[in-house]
Amino acid sequence: MRIAIAGGHGQIARLLARRLVEAGHEPRALIRKPEQAADIEADGATPVVIDLEKTDDAGLAEVLTGCDAVVFAAGSGPGSTPERKVTVDRDGAILLADASVQAGVTRMVVISSRRADAFDPDSDDIFQIYLKAKAEADAAVRAHDDLEWTIVRPGGLTDDAGTGQVEIGENVEGSIPRADVAHLVAELIMSGRGVRQQFEVVSGPTPIAELPL
Repeated sequence: MRIAIAGGHGQIARLLARRLVEAGHEPRALIRKPEQAADIEADGATPVVIDLEKTDDAGLAEVLTGCDAVVFAAGSGPGSTPERKVTVDRDGAILLADASVQAGVTRMVVISSRRADAFDPDSDDIFQIYLKAKAEADAAVRAHDDLEWTIVRPGGLTDDAGTGQVEIGENVEGSIPRADVAHLVAELIMSGRGVRQQFEVVSGPTPIAELPL
C-alpha cells in the first residue's frame, strides 16, 4: 500500500513510517521544509514537500493521487499561535479530507486529541482553542460519507517505549507512548479495521491486534 502522511516529520509520523516500511508498504511523508527530506529518506519513506497552509485541495489532491490511504498527523506544535491552531490543526485536516476525496482515496485515519469535544467555547486559553480546532476538524471528516475514516484521540503523549497494549473507549483516562499511537494507526491502515469509528486511546491491557474494532 502507498500511504500519505501529513505532518510527515512529526514524531508519531516518523514512527509510523518506519513501521509501515518494515511491513513492506510505501509511506509518503508530506513535509513543509525541504531540509527535512534527509530524515524522511533515512526512515525509508518518500518525502513530498508541500505546505498545507499554502496549497489548495486541487494541489494536494495531485500529490495524493495513487495513494491507498492518508493519515493526518500534522500539528501546529507547542508554542504556536491561536491562528495556527486553526490553519493547521483544523483547516489542514479538512483540506486533507477534501483532497483525498478528489484524488479518489477513501481511507483516512486522523490523529486527534482526547477530550476534543469538551472544549470551552468561551475560553481564549490556547489549549481550549486547540481542542476546538481538533473537534471541528473531526466533525468535518465525519461528515464525509465517501471517506472510510477513523479518528484516533490519544491521551497524553509520552516518549516511553511502546508496549503494544492499549485501552480504547469513548472517554478513557491516561497517557500513551507515541510509539503505541503509531502502532495502532499502522494496524488500522493495514487491517482495514475501525472504519467510521472515533475513540480515545491510552495505555492499557489489550494487545493492539486484539482490539474490538
